[in-house]
Amino acid sequence: MMNEIAQSRSVVDVFGGYNHNLRISDGEFYDMKNLTPSYYPVLSPRNKRGSYVFPSGNITEHKINGIISKDALCYVDGTTLFINNKPITGLTLSDSPKQLISMGAYIIIMPDKMYINTSDYSDCGKIEASFTSPASAVVSYELCSVDGKAYENVEGGDKEPEKKTNGSLWIDTSETPHTLKQYSEVNAMWTQIPTTYVKISCPNIAADFKQYDGVKISGIDTQRMPQLADFEGKVSVLYDVHRDDSEEHAGQGDYIVIVGIIDNVGSQETPIKIERLMPKLDFIIESGNRLWGCRYGQDINGNVVNEIYASKLGDFKNWNCFMGVSTDSYTASCGTDGQWTGAITHLGYPLFFKENCLHKVYGNYPANFQIQTTACRGVMKGAGNSLAIVNELLFYKSRSGVCVYDGSLPSEISSAFGDEPYSGVDESVTDDAEKLRNGAVAGAHKNRYYISMKSETDGKWYLFVYDTSSGMWFKEDNTRASAFCSCRGELYYIDAETNLIRSVLGSGTPDASPVEWLAETGVLGTSMPDKKYISRLNVRMSLEIGSRVIFSVQYDSCGEWKHLATLQGTSLRTFTIPLRPRRCDHFRLRIEGLGDAKIFSITKTTEQGSDI
Repeated sequence: MMNEIAQSRSVVDVFGGYNHNLRISDGEFYDMKNLTPSYYPVLSPRNKRGSYVFPSGNITEHKINGIISKDALCYVDGTTLFINNKPITGLTLSDSPKQLISMGAYIIIMPDKMYINTSDYSDCGKIEASFTSPASAVVSYELCSVDGKAYENVEGGDKEPEKKTNGSLWIDTSETPHTLKQYSEVNAMWTQIPTTYVKISCPNIAADFKQYDGVKISGIDTQRMPQLADFEGKVSVLYDVHRDDSEEHAGQGDYIVIVGIIDNVGSQETPIKIERLMPKLDFIIESGNRLWGCRYGQDINGNVVNEIYASKLGDFKNWNCFMGVSTDSYTASCGTDGQWTGAITHLGYPLFFKENCLHKVYGNYPANFQIQTTACRGVMKGAGNSLAIVNELLFYKSRSGVCVYDGSLPSEISSAFGDEPYSGVDESVTDDAEKLRNGAVAGAHKNRYYISMKSETDGKWYLFVYDTSSGMWFKEDNTRASAFCSCRGELYYIDAETNLIRSVLGSGTPDASPVEWLAETGVLGTSMPDKKYISRLNVRMSLEIGSRVIFSVQYDSCGEWKHLATLQGTSLRTFTIPLRPRRCDHFRLRIEGLGDAKIFSITKTTEQGSDI
């Protein structure tokens, strides 16, 4: 008598994603290359990528330093900004990596501190401005009203003038600081003018400034104008700016007006310098019609700071305008230690990250701005470009893994990576800005989060995709991206190896070579007791014409892959491939392919073995 060997069959027809842990589900893969969630639950390689088509038609002789999406794709090629493939000749940029920030119709270009209006290309230039008076020019000072009209017949002294009429002016020097008073015949008394102004006149002094700019003034001759000593090297607001552009004067009648008081009209022939400055920033974002930034370290004056900044409302040129109104600039010091590691606007709030905390700014004008600090897993140092928003959820690379933040507390979603550490920072980088940006880089498109990061184990870069609809990770190839940008239904990225623009979904010029892909299962057979073994595998799949698939197996963790079968696509049809692994305790299955293929199911036939 011969006893029938008991058999059982199990079918895997829902394929999961990447899971690099010791024990994984049947539908998951311990390792993979270039697979996609686009055809879930079917296992399939990704589509071909593409190369962006430049105006010249040449896709190789370019150096892309930055990209951003407006109405069309905008990019910096070398030292030239292109908007919708049109070069902008009014800007001269440095040949270095750029951060491009969108604010209304404007593009802010950092670290060059330049801007351009995408609706009016003539509206472009530098955010900062500076004026130094020529050595031969005379700088004059006059007491004036807010509109720049100089006061006449002003008397000074510690006692009120004996001769006075209605409207007479008197500088009272009996008290410090001195005050300007005006006589009223109706009240028969001297009334103090609450705010006094000083007009500073010099040819072309107003060329690059406008009303209510916050400027730093230096070079004042404090011996001749001792009452302006407090303004030397400090920031003042320009309450009036007059530019005389007539052909007759050509800037000779220019002046600016600041708050102050002087006893007499004065002048100097030594140079005076007026500067509108932007602070040195580690990261910069836009939120609420303001530019926001943060800085840890030395500022432009050499002082050590740990601060968050905001520009004037609707005016990215002014970061030092403090007039006590709702449109003012904003500066706040923070008490948390450590470098800033990232910044982004999420759900309308500016967020600033360190490795162990995040700072969230509430409010809509300086008087009610509040910074809330939350101790949590922040952005990893060097991974500031890993911040990306997918369907209102914020994703980023932390020190422990990839986290998602919904506005309350972050949670980790990268358990599929196992113990593999990613996003190692290149410590050889010396530039301060690059130190904070030389790690993981991410982008968002539709329901997916793309992140390019470096493995600290083998030193290679890998591109991963997280599909938010299924909650699965997919590993693509060794692409290293330096920036991502989603524009018009396509996700573009800058290839860090070639400095060219590539498209993830294949727009532009598609790649000529077919996609190489790989799927490697976890250990099969470890969960089966009683000496069971897998006697047969049936793979249901379809192959495109010209595609190739190779099946290999590794028995009992021996480290060597044994070839099982090779299939070549000759017609568009679906068929089943029977695979018979030899009897063993456990094994891994590897499927390698070149070209398009779709695997619908893998059926395992399990038999009862002997006791040996």
